[in-house]
Amino acid sequence: MFQLSDYRLLCFDVYGTLIDWEGGIIEALAPILHKSETQFSRKHLLTIFQELESKQQARTPAMPYSELLATVHPQLAQRLGVSAPSSEESKQFGESVGSWPAFPDTVEALQRLSKTYKLVVLSNVDRASFAKSNAGSLQGFPFDLIITAQDIGSYKPDPRNFAYMKKAVQEEFGVEPNQILQTAQSQFHDHRPARAAGIHSVWIERPGATMGNLDGPIYDWQFATLGDMADEVGSRL
Repeated sequence: MFQLSDYRLLCFDVYGTLIDWEGGIIEALAPILHKSETQFSRKHLLTIFQELESKQQARTPAMPYSELLATVHPQLAQRLGVSAPSSEESKQFGESVGSWPAFPDTVEALQRLSKTYKLVVLSNVDRASFAKSNAGSLQGFPFDLIITAQDIGSYKPDPRNFAYMKKAVQEEFGVEPNQILQTAQSQFHDHRPARAAGIHSVWIERPGATMGNLDGPIYDWQFATLGDMADEVGSRL
């Protein structure tokens, strides 16, 4: 039976795991939602958004994430039956990524976990958007390696993303796949493709999370927050 202490490196999804992806999207949608008299549930909005986002990522895998969000924005308005946004509104939606808030436990948990593991980012965003997040709500946390979808030319759950990460951490740190823990919220984007890539995973099942959830979740460890994971790791030292 493997123990958390058997691993050398945590590979993080960021948006949804470290940063409140869902809350950030809902807030960024406010300008178009205010134009409608219909009250949409959070789950309804996020379910439609994820459907459109995933289709666009498959259609345009090399498109930077901020541009992809701007492209999805009018599609979402159309699906909701609200007034079409202006091109400037869609651009602002795409650029909102860098202002999405980190979960309250994130930065302190990262600081604790960095005493035990190498910490690597494998994110479905572009470099500029991640840089804004890292300088903003992530408080300049010094990750050991940052890999974005823009670097790879595809979006998770494409297997190329995990293949790229495995090669990069082996070359950079001498870390093998059996020494990596994919640490993420989304079953769709992270846990299933990680398992297919021969990587164990920790499910950070953020309370109330909607996007990326699937029936029959796959994981090796489960925690409600990253802080809870850091507590468990600390207790084993």
